[in-house]
Amino acid sequence: MNFLAHLYLSGDDPEVMVGNFMGDFVKGRNLLQQFNTTVVKGIELHRTIDEFTDKHPIVKQSKDRLRTTYRHYAGVIVDVFYDHYLAKYWDQYHTALLPDFAEYAYNTIEGYDPILPDNLKRMLPYMIRGNWLVHYAQVEGIQRALTGMARRTPYESRMDEAAGDLRKYYADFKAEFELFFPQLKQHAEDFLRNYAE
Repeated sequence: MNFLAHLYLSGDDPEVMVGNFMGDFVKGRNLLQQFNTTVVKGIELHRTIDEFTDKHPIVKQSKDRLRTTYRHYAGVIVDVFYDHYLAKYWDQYHTALLPDFAEYAYNTIEGYDPILPDNLKRMLPYMIRGNWLVHYAQVEGIQRALTGMARRTPYESRMDEAAGDLRKYYADFKAEFELFFPQLKQHAEDFLRNYAE
């Protein structure tokens, strides 16, 4: 899953949210030497979300639709596509308006600047200025996100072309997201409930 889903699945604790948000930017296993237990809980939540998503048969259907063209980038693209459906149909998942949730998330993350990894600190101002979380609700916002990701990959990914696939198979990806996401939400809730700090 991409940024919006990770933030949404974090529950009510801001430190869990920060840890979950920065999960892709933190490497290794010695997490407690770097962060407090609640931030570590968020990082571990991020990792279990990614693992659950990567292995799920519904997500595999989405990835298989893209694999011939985008090879190992298919999973990254599907993560971004799924964030689009979460943003577009946000009111079905959250009581707060998406712009309000996005502002809360940006402010929360900025409040933990001293512990954010350097590469995340460099990205965050662009994310906030472009209001990525809100703009994921439009296909054009997904196009911009994937084009930016394509520029940052060391190999030719063609991710900048993938918005065309989103438009072409819009109903298929939407149906897969709607089947998968409640299962992921339950998985994240179970993890948070059972996590032993």
